[in-house]
Amino acid sequence: MGIQNSIGHYLEPQTVTTKQRLKICFAVSALFFIIVATVIVTLTFTTFKIKDPDVSLRPVGLENFQFFTPNSTIEPLSMLITVVNPNYGRFKSINSIGYLNYRHNVIAKVPFEKIVIPAHSKINVSTTAGIVTKKLMSDPKFWTDIEVGALNLTANVILPGKVSMIKIFKLKATVTISCGIYLNLSAVDADSSCITKIKL
Repeated sequence: MGIQNSIGHYLEPQTVTTKQRLKICFAVSALFFIIVATVIVTLTFTTFKIKDPDVSLRPVGLENFQFFTPNSTIEPLSMLITVVNPNYGRFKSINSIGYLNYRHNVIAKVPFEKIVIPAHSKINVSTTAGIVTKKLMSDPKFWTDIEVGALNLTANVILPGKVSMIKIFKLKATVTISCGIYLNLSAVDADSSCITKIKL
């Protein structure tokens, strides 16, 4: 039954139609998605903003490495790579190949098996560079460097993989590592400086 107004007429109660209900539902849903999208964008550009990893490289067992092996095809040199991941996301790479260079000439291929770097963590990765000593000895400048007691090498690798954020978002990513390696033959020591970039 309706409600009687001041002049004696009856007012029927208003009902919400199906179309109006759909409009209300759509508006609420749109508002919800806008809020979620805003939160995700804000986190992406603040807390979850991707930062470049910090990488250092160090030859291991340099005192046992034989530079003068003309009859040897490949001389192995162990390498220890330390990676610091400052991000909230985990990075997982696939198998890759790196390259060790002397004066712009490739002297070794360096295999990298699948690497998993957890969020906010520091890990060590071991690998071996199979150095072709004949390529070193065939370069005229090699003997000059030996007399000085130092060799300058460069190393580079591209690691394709995926970044996982809070176990929900998975993005394709590529980590590029480029290192300069200074071998002090007189002191049987080594130092390196690496530049690392991550690209989504």
